[in-house]
Amino acid sequence: MNNQPTLARRLGTTDAVVIGLGSMIGAGVFAAFTPAAAAAGSGLLVGLVVAAFVAFCNATSSAQLAAAYPTSGGTYIYGRERLGPWSGYLAGWGFIVGKTASAAAMAMTFAAYAAPAGWERPIAIAVVIGLAAVNYHGVTRTARLTRILVVFVLIALAIGVAAAWGGSKPASLNLLGEGLLSHGWYGIMQSAGLLFFAFAGYARIATMGEEVRNPRQTIPRAIGISLLITIMVYAVIAVTLLATLGPAEIAASATPLATVVSSGTWAWAAPIIRVGAAVAALGALLALVAGLGRTSLAMAREHDLPKWLAAVHPRYQVPHRAEVVLAVVICAVIAVADLRGAIGFSSFGVLVYYLVANIAAFTQPDSDRRYPKALQAIGALACVALVATLPPASVLTGLAVFAVGILLRALRLRQTKMR
Repeated sequence: MNNQPTLARRLGTTDAVVIGLGSMIGAGVFAAFTPAAAAAGSGLLVGLVVAAFVAFCNATSSAQLAAAYPTSGGTYIYGRERLGPWSGYLAGWGFIVGKTASAAAMAMTFAAYAAPAGWERPIAIAVVIGLAAVNYHGVTRTARLTRILVVFVLIALAIGVAAAWGGSKPASLNLLGEGLLSHGWYGIMQSAGLLFFAFAGYARIATMGEEVRNPRQTIPRAIGISLLITIMVYAVIAVTLLATLGPAEIAASATPLATVVSSGTWAWAAPIIRVGAAVAALGALLALVAGLGRTSLAMAREHDLPKWLAAVHPRYQVPHRAEVVLAVVICAVIAVADLRGAIGFSSFGVLVYYLVANIAAFTQPDSDRRYPKALQAIGALACVALVATLPPASVLTGLAVFAVGILLRALRLRQTKMR
């Protein structure tokens, strides 16, 4: 890989933290609480704690690996270096397929809030093209736009929380007794698996390791800061929704925060929440496109994707071919797919991705170790447990997609051997 064109190191700690926040804040606040409440009721609070702890374990693994291997590709590279080509491939395949579906879902979420009726798909496609153009023109523009989006979303969420507490009647809840366990531990673990989808954005920082200045210090620090901020924001939103709507109404609403605001005395703030949700989806989509491009670049460098995708633009220093192809694929998915199961499917792919990361970090030598091996062992076991409790349709779809990926690589290796 030494002869490959490399990306420019232009991102500092603040930029990396903002990209992580842009990836995480939005997807969970405006999408994941509804299915989590349906699975666990008030127990989604316990599910959130479980998901946050698993995310922390996985984050320590990602940070430790990123410090040792500061290049594009994230766990695809870590798996190859520590466990072998097949492990890296499975991580990279899971990331690309799962996050392509997530990117399409985020574009559709934006359109659901911002587009006139009947124009949702064309607007979603236009948004993907526009953000791909931003990414194409350099990572510093990506970071700059993400910073603006994150600030706006945090302001909108603050207004939403204030409106919920100040203008709504409290829901009738029993959070200290049977209410937390009313759906059983299986429901709680399923909610944790669904909520984990919302924490997966810190992986985007690791996938962009080739573009971060002083990566051995910057990446671990940025992952920790962005994850901590996200956990605090999600905890506040979860308690607010449960206290004002209750689990049944959360499960019944596709936009629970907008629902609680519009039903109270601060109804004037509801449009701000809807705009905030649209902007949050935009920020998550922007970071997704960037992360997908870097993982595709890494896989193309190792011939696990077509080699011509490894090109780096001579002026903008981005994987321009990979980003254009991914934008086309995301637009195609938007045009034809029903994306209601995207969260569960994305969680499956991401959990496999982090399973590989935890195992890879567990094998690192003491000279590269930053965290106890116990955290990596717990993280790996938790990934398996959360996959087992995802909705059956998500698990079956995920297994089928991974089977296709394994078949494609096996065929490629066979063709290479016959030459």
